[in-house]
Amino acid sequence: MLIPTNLLDGKKILLGITGSIAAYKSLELLRLYIKAGADVRVVMTPSAKKFIAPLSFEALSRNRVLDDTNESWADDFNHIKISQWADVIVIAPASANTIAKLANGLADTILTQCALAFPGVKLIAPSANTHMIQNPMIQASLKMLAIANYDVVSTQTKELACETVGDGAMAEPLEIFWNTARILLKNTFWANRRVIVTGGGTIERLDDVRYISNFSSGKMASSLAVALYVRGADVNLISTKFEPNLPSTIHTIDVESSAEMEEYLTDSIRIAKKGKLSKPSLIHDAPIGLIQKEPFLFMAAAVSDYVPTHSQSGKLKKEILGDTWDIAMKKNRDIIASCNKEGIKTIAFKAEMDPITATQNAKNLLENKGVDAVCLNIINNNNRFGSDSNAIDFISKNETISFATADKLTLSLSIIDQASVL
Repeated sequence: MLIPTNLLDGKKILLGITGSIAAYKSLELLRLYIKAGADVRVVMTPSAKKFIAPLSFEALSRNRVLDDTNESWADDFNHIKISQWADVIVIAPASANTIAKLANGLADTILTQCALAFPGVKLIAPSANTHMIQNPMIQASLKMLAIANYDVVSTQTKELACETVGDGAMAEPLEIFWNTARILLKNTFWANRRVIVTGGGTIERLDDVRYISNFSSGKMASSLAVALYVRGADVNLISTKFEPNLPSTIHTIDVESSAEMEEYLTDSIRIAKKGKLSKPSLIHDAPIGLIQKEPFLFMAAAVSDYVPTHSQSGKLKKEILGDTWDIAMKKNRDIIASCNKEGIKTIAFKAEMDPITATQNAKNLLENKGVDAVCLNIINNNNRFGSDSNAIDFISKNETISFATADKLTLSLSIIDQASVL
């Protein structure tokens, strides 16, 4: 997924580096912040400088690195002023030693002093040996930080620097980036609002090796899910295809057929509106406190209009089928028309190829299927299936808003901002 170069424009990030082998990954994290338009300053502990030189961070950030040897009170290059400057503090990697210090309010390095002086949300990405990260004292420290205005990005299980496989590796830089973007871009409308997104082209089996589908890539749905995530929503993405490296806390359900999509969608809508789980095996129950706001449904999936009348088991042999194969098809159930939309704002997506009739067809969908808005996408040589950009007409009962061609994440942010005023 393309990250817009202006996604974090005007945002100020203080990136803290501690003594961990994962410090080299922070260079990639810094690069992601800079490419997204953020202004980044770096602060390092003495131990961090043993793993990587400050010059590397200065070269990428175009800012001096603050450490324990160069604090100045003649300007803003000190732990008080730099903390007042920042919109968020990100500590990645956060060593076990630093985690314990933060949890106990210790401030014996310039980085821990910055953290203590910063009143806003602080994001930490732990990195330590498995036994160290699982030590009861470190686990208790992480729990303490979780209730003290710290967000924690979970570690991952992989081969560690000590040549053992286990939990303790720092989260991937892109995962930390998305967590940071969520802190910086969250708004009150979408925060903790349950939202369902469907995406991809459904797959209707002819037999166990052949199927009928369409060219929908699922990119728009993945982009919508990420846009909603960074705005603070609790997102449930039901799709046949997914963009790689989505934020891990986006709940994804991988489906295949339109019947399977409808089953999960029906259950998801029920949960979103009532917070009760009818089929525990399908999806997670609604966390307490997330069912007070009106939920939303973005129906971006390209559901097959027709499905095979009879799907066969095994592989149909051409010797049996003969020279021609007449496939019997039946009209599919209209998911968006038939799902229970009472108490849930619904935005449908419609792809058209004829620009003359496209708008009227979208308005007919709006009238006939009981949705609150339609996102019209006209497919042509400049706007193909699977592209990384798109143009959308957002059509509601009262107005039509045209969004010019943009990358799909930027477009998704525009769509959900418009949807919030329905």
